[in-house]
Amino acid sequence: MASEKILKQKQTVIDEIKERTENAKTIVLFDYRGITDSEAKELRIKLRESNSDYKVYKNTLMSRAFDDLGIDLKEGLTGPSAFAFGEDQIAPIKVLSEFAKEHPALVLKVGIVDGEKADQAKLAEYATLPSREGLLTMLAGGMIGLVKDLSICLDLYSQQKEEN
Repeated sequence: MASEKILKQKQTVIDEIKERTENAKTIVLFDYRGITDSEAKELRIKLRESNSDYKVYKNTLMSRAFDDLGIDLKEGLTGPSAFAFGEDQIAPIKVLSEFAKEHPALVLKVGIVDGEKADQAKLAEYATLPSREGLLTMLAGGMIGLVKDLSICLDLYSQQKEEN
């Protein structure tokens, strides 16, 4: 049987995983086998730029933490797995997907986005969405177009009233 000290250390790690899972809007499990240390450092930098990060935990500890939270990600906990988490719903998925295009050794397994489970296909779909800033820019562009059209219509209407 494991000593009391080791059990406390494991419980501390489980609590850390649970806290990160609860505070993140998105979590993604991915296979990191085959990426070098310099590539892992590059990935970490890219993730941090999007207010995200990743950490490698033992699968058994992640499984216990997910079980405690009522999350079923058993299929993602086969083989070595890294745990990415972020404050944005799409940012960590986009960063991991872009990185995986350049480094085919990295494989996204499964994730949770806003409390909903996402398999590989769903993660790939999320990766194609524009970023939050891109969506806001598109929305603003559409709204500006409406206001511009309204101002043109009002100007034409006022010119027509002046002529009468």
